[in-house]
Amino acid sequence: MQKISEELLAQARSGDETANAAVIAHMMPAIQKGASLYQAPGLDREDIVQEGLIGLFSAVRSYRPAAGVPFAAFAAACIRNAQQDACKMALRKKHAPLNFSVPLPDVDGTDTRPGPEEQAIASEACADALHKVHTELSATERKVLLASVNGLSPAQTAKTLGTSPKSVANALARARRKLRGTQS
Repeated sequence: MQKISEELLAQARSGDETANAAVIAHMMPAIQKGASLYQAPGLDREDIVQEGLIGLFSAVRSYRPAAGVPFAAFAAACIRNAQQDACKMALRKKHAPLNFSVPLPDVDGTDTRPGPEEQAIASEACADALHKVHTELSATERKVLLASVNGLSPAQTAKTLGTSPKSVANALARARRKLRGTQS
């Protein structure tokens, strides 16, 4: 693998698409390696690759040859830092609801009606979920969950149930945790 020249970096810094593509091609093995090392719930491999590319673009903009560090080493550190930061952010507790949510299916115009097998599986899963709601949740948790499913805000639910919005939010969090099966 050849060294990235100062001229190529200057062209990439000025926005030359060909130069940017050459720098990306040169550094892609480091980006891919980082993507295989860093994993977090809610953070796909493609996301980590994108974070690595962002780190690379930052390296191209901020690299100063006078510091005496080769560009490849500087860029690898920027890529690694960007990917580590993305993993740290994904693991923060405030992102937990996103990490454990269920993605909506893509709608591309094709016939996506389920066949008989899928319908039977979905029916069984629905029955299991309803059974879990009735056996594992308290009455308050069931009421709060139902209100949430019907689109009521915690404040509206609290007013209806005669309790505080914080109590409603806590009951909803407990219900979700129980239904996911992660007790903590």
